[in-house]
Amino acid sequence: MGRSMPRCLGQLDIRKSVVGLATGAGALYLLYKAIKAGLTCQPPLCSNSPICIARECPGPGERALPQEAPAPEAATVGGPKGLAIERERHGRDSGELRRLLNSLECKHDEYTKSMILHSITRCVYLLEAEASACTTDDIRLVGSMLDDKDTSVKIQALNALKAFSGIRKFRLKIQEHSIKVLELISTIWDTELHVAGLRLLNNLPLPDYVHPQLRRVMPALMEILQSDYILAQVQAVRLLSYLAQKNDLLYDILNCQVHCNFLSLFQSTQPGSLLFEVLVFAERLSEGRNATHYRAVKWHYNEQSLHEALFGDESRLADRLLALVIHPEEEVQIQACKVIVSLQCPRDLRVRPSSCHPSHSYFKNAE
Repeated sequence: MGRSMPRCLGQLDIRKSVVGLATGAGALYLLYKAIKAGLTCQPPLCSNSPICIARECPGPGERALPQEAPAPEAATVGGPKGLAIERERHGRDSGELRRLLNSLECKHDEYTKSMILHSITRCVYLLEAEASACTTDDIRLVGSMLDDKDTSVKIQALNALKAFSGIRKFRLKIQEHSIKVLELISTIWDTELHVAGLRLLNNLPLPDYVHPQLRRVMPALMEILQSDYILAQVQAVRLLSYLAQKNDLLYDILNCQVHCNFLSLFQSTQPGSLLFEVLVFAERLSEGRNATHYRAVKWHYNEQSLHEALFGDESRLADRLLALVIHPEEEVQIQACKVIVSLQCPRDLRVRPSSCHPSHSYFKNAE
């Protein structure tokens, strides 16, 4: 009996090991089955829902939107499955953009219209062939959404028009909405709408017939520039820099009323992206006012005008520019130097350095 006890204990240990191995093997098998099921699971096919196409066409750095129930008719028989962009890569028209545009013609609530327009924007960027196959009627349809009473729908319509403006053949049609876009920017104080509208305008060549409306909205553009929302400020000053090169708009910009702290936009603590754009704006204004045809007229400016803030006898712009010459960002340094040069020497005299002379009291101390 004493001899059999160790033998029994040994058999018991062996049985425990076998049971443990069996349990471990079972767990591994179940894990394998779970992984295999996940790998072989097919994603749901796209439906006609705007949320579904938004999931299929996520933009760079953007999160996909919630999914809805699939609709099997969206699959192309015999065609490649998966993302809409993959189907287009295989030379197949996914039809997603056309379905979205057709859906936009139906009556929807504001949230659904906003989501459809959002999805249209993403598809235009990602499905180039389908976007190019659209018509001016589609542009007119999207543009009609600017008249919607809901601000979010207006914003998404602006974004969709911006996406379509990247296709050359649609630009003239989109230009027709310029006056409406300017009206929205000047009458609705919403930062997202400002950014969307200004991004669209900055992507279009604005025709001369828009200039009267631009004069009317100039105070609103200047207010956006002096707001505290960087994205809107950058877009506003880019548009103003473009308009400063128009001879018939230069005086309207220079005589526009600004806040007493306007020069705070030139402080080194401002973001480099904004500083650079503001300096470009200042350079173009300086070049414009120094042009021969502009100096041939005696202009009168109000005391709180942009001209007085930047170029008046009491302006402290020179101090701000000298501080920016040693800014950490090189492009800001270079642009600050360009503004200094434009202030010191009118554009038509730069070919003759000996003829250059300081304007008013600029940089007397520095010299």
